[in-house]
Amino acid sequence: MANIDIEQRGKVAILTLRRPDRRNALDEATIAEIDRFFDRPDKAIRAVVLQAEGPHFCAGLDLREHYELNRSPVEFMRMCQEWHRAFDRMQFGSIPVISALKGAVVGGGLELAAATHVRVADRSTFFALPEGQRGVYTGGGATVRVARIMTPARLIDMMIAARTYDVQRGFEVGLAHEIVETGTAETRALAIAEAAAEHYDLTNFGIITGIWRVNDMSTTDGLYAEALMAGMIMTNPNLRPSLEAFFAKAAPRLEPKD
Repeated sequence: MANIDIEQRGKVAILTLRRPDRRNALDEATIAEIDRFFDRPDKAIRAVVLQAEGPHFCAGLDLREHYELNRSPVEFMRMCQEWHRAFDRMQFGSIPVISALKGAVVGGGLELAAATHVRVADRSTFFALPEGQRGVYTGGGATVRVARIMTPARLIDMMIAARTYDVQRGFEVGLAHEIVETGTAETRALAIAEAAAEHYDLTNFGIITGIWRVNDMSTTDGLYAEALMAGMIMTNPNLRPSLEAFFAKAAPRLEPKD
């Protein structure tokens, strides 16, 4: 792949955006590569780290490409649907995706990050949706994914008032789950991914797919779907050794962690 580097470390795949000269802006080729990877990941991969080369995670849509292609309304709508498909494969797949954020997480970069399951941000990270300033509009899922994280009202305010959130504010509204020192997000994301890769794959599937799906349902349908998922996971024969370790007090103790 030309714009994404893929490295496998045991059960973890590390995907690195490789357009640092463009602040890792997302062009059509990069979205196609993301889609291709998450469409049929290697069966040995049990977790993914999404990171970026250079000082910035992702500055959003490649506006230079958009300007030069001069897309028609239908062409741009189809492009948006390609982003939706690629990001859906990430969010609703069977593999936990941990993003390592730094520098700009802006526009489409925030939409990309919002499709990951755990977001680790270093102190250089900042978040923005500058669509109002630039006279453009979100097309990669912000009105759904980002709005559900930080509420629609905050999303509108962020765009209308042209707010840029520092990493602390981003953490407070849910755009980041953890803040680490500058330059260490990749290391921390890898540690989370390696631990997640040891979970039962069926349990990971239920967590990363089931919870978002349930929260898109009515209360009645959501409770029914939860019961179906729980029935499938809790009767998994592979669960028995874990329960036996718990009974023998050999399971890891639960301790408060940041």
